[in-house]
Amino acid sequence: MGEGLFDRRRLRFRPLRERRSKVFIERDHVPPGSPPRPADACAGVAATAAAVRAARTANHPVIMAFGAHTIKNGLAPVLIRLCEDGWVTHLATNGAGVIHDWEFAFQGSSSEDVRENLARGEFGAWEETGRYLNLALAVGAYAGRGYGEAVGALIERDGLIIPSAEELETAIRSVAGGNLEQAAAAADLLDVVRRLQLPAGFLPVPHPWKRYSLQAAAYRLGAAFTAHPMFGHDIIYEHPAACGGALGRTAERDFLSFVAAVSGLEGGVYLSIGSAVMSPMIFEKALSMARNVERQRGRTIERFELCVVDLAPLSWDWQRDGEPPADHPAYYLRYLKTFSRAGGTLRYVQADNRDFLCGLWNELNRG
Repeated sequence: MGEGLFDRRRLRFRPLRERRSKVFIERDHVPPGSPPRPADACAGVAATAAAVRAARTANHPVIMAFGAHTIKNGLAPVLIRLCEDGWVTHLATNGAGVIHDWEFAFQGSSSEDVRENLARGEFGAWEETGRYLNLALAVGAYAGRGYGEAVGALIERDGLIIPSAEELETAIRSVAGGNLEQAAAAADLLDVVRRLQLPAGFLPVPHPWKRYSLQAAAYRLGAAFTAHPMFGHDIIYEHPAACGGALGRTAERDFLSFVAAVSGLEGGVYLSIGSAVMSPMIFEKALSMARNVERQRGRTIERFELCVVDLAPLSWDWQRDGEPPADHPAYYLRYLKTFSRAGGTLRYVQADNRDFLCGLWNELNRG
């Protein structure tokens, strides 16, 4: 049978307030209207802004997928304004982006010293991050929410409603009536609640800095915010409150929500900001699924703008250097170019995500 499973209950977790964080949101956030550095840093901003403006004028979607550094770099206020002003209709990030956004809202700081804490066996072993995010996902799965919405609700509501054991047991017994998904989610939540020994009722979790939370803003605005984690990639999987069923249900719901957004991409814009792995991986599957259904209806998804923003220069020589690694933007562009043919436009902008997003917001609000 091989080796047994690791028991997470043996781990010792420390309070998040004891962690030395590197980024403080009040000090390091980027206000909307901030200029790029330098002002002409992003040559492709004007064209991208024109594409976004045209798409929204015609009521077509603008989907923005971004890596965790966008949040860690303090850019949530800019993204919040892009949503409030109606420029972006769907936001997508990875599991780390969710964690940074929540930690900023909860304690105003995020980003630990990985090398230092890993050497001591303390990297990621922070009680509140693991406890509250995993609990939010278990509650969200039971309520039928996606990953991003579940965490957004926790932040915006400053807490969670924990169902009683009787309610959850009744839902579990509903399996006889065919409600298998609800019964399974109830069983997962009951298990988590028992592990954490939580009473029924409202569990207060204050978020004094939630004005900086993109997830809370999306929940408040009713905007789509989807999270696309990979199991084992994020620190919350270390905590005993982690539940694979809840993680899977909320992440699956978010992926299908993302596919639905991509299904309407004809005439729209897809922005990929600093995400060389998550964004192309989910986009290719979503676009293929969407095209499969649209083709059955005699329709296509071909004419849309695809803008990729990354720091690395496109200096790769395919003849000389062969095929680049999967996280190199040269590979990324070829990878996605096959999905943007027949009238679509592909644009690569070499820029820091701060400079690009500040420039984009400024350009969209010019005049």
